[in-house]
Amino acid sequence: MSSENTTVHHGDAAHGEHEGMTKKRILNVFYILLGITAIEFFVALVIAPKHPGALWINPIYIVLTLVKAFYIVAFFMHLKFEKIGLKMAIIVPVLFIIGLILVLTNESHYWIGLRQALSW
Repeated sequence: MSSENTTVHHGDAAHGEHEGMTKKRILNVFYILLGITAIEFFVALVIAPKHPGALWINPIYIVLTLVKAFYIVAFFMHLKFEKIGLKMAIIVPVLFIIGLILVLTNESHYWIGLRQALSW
């Protein structure tokens, strides 16, 4: 048996793991999320009523929501500070799911158009 002191300080490892999250960074992310939310409200309450039926409003909401989701996952769920393997294990399936949703949405528009064409 060795008489060396091999005590591991778990508190130090846990502290160093997420040391990139300071109060300043948390507040910066908060203000970014607040700004994006304010833009969404502005679009919903000012721009959308002036342009009813505009096709470009929904993509704006989708993009802003994806940006907000990125900031929440990256900073508040600490994914930004994880290793690349874990990031890819989460990001790649999400991208495939988004692609599947886009393909299925496109396909549903085809079937709706086909149904309308056949109902003549």
